[in-house]
Amino acid sequence: MIIVQDTFICKPGNASKLAKLFKEIMNDRPEHLNILTGISGEFNKVIMLSKYESITAYEHSYDEYMQDSEEVKRIKEKMKGYHDMYFTGSREIYQVW
Repeated sequence: MIIVQDTFICKPGNASKLAKLFKEIMNDRPEHLNILTGISGEFNKVIMLSKYESITAYEHSYDEYMQDSEEVKRIKEKMKGYHDMYFTGSREIYQVW
């Protein structure tokens, strides 16, 4: 199993907005684990955690987002403008032992 951690450093006032948006979008996805906001450490941080059975399963899920399905269209519509909410982001992938 792998855990994917997407981390975003938001512009001031946008961390909770981005967290709520991710929660709304990812809530029905089976790979979704949690949306986290920092209580200590770097300010305005949002972390999205997802789990997959393997790297191959993660890649397959990523490929699904490149499709032109109704679900993807709905997600893209809701996510419009989310890039304006953060400064930078990163992705880390961990193997679970």
